[in-house]
Amino acid sequence: MVLSQTELSYRKSAIEGASSIGLIVVLFDTLVGDLRRAAAAIRENDIGKRCSELNHAMLVLGHLESWIDMRQGGESAKTLAGFYAYLRAKMMEAAISQSASLLETQMEMILHVRSAWQKLDTEPPEAPGRSLEIPTGKINTAPTPMVETQVERIPFSQSG
Repeated sequence: MVLSQTELSYRKSAIEGASSIGLIVVLFDTLVGDLRRAAAAIRENDIGKRCSELNHAMLVLGHLESWIDMRQGGESAKTLAGFYAYLRAKMMEAAISQSASLLETQMEMILHVRSAWQKLDTEPPEAPGRSLEIPTGKINTAPTPMVETQVERIPFSQSG
């Protein structure tokens, strides 16, 4: 999909006005969109699109990982790093096994964690040292139909 200059300007201003946590939520949305399109490409046997979407998902995941502050992040940082490593491994497994359902399971997990970030972004700041409580309850791993959303890619370059 090609965006008009007006749409590009609108998106740019929305991202520029977002909080740091809001940007993380946007990246989670982008990651889910990439995985949704990769799952569809697997079902359509479109190898090029599957590779393109998973490559972009890996790049987004790398950006999310780069924001983790392991020195000051405490247990939340360790948990997030582990979660991202798990996602990367499962995305690679899904690519090798060509499993759309495995990608859909990962989307559910991402959306579950995304909800914690979104809640954190909408809560009034309490104390400077508040931390992210990542939901660790049982996550339903049975594939369920994903709600179709229009989440577009955020262009990233590896040099920037």
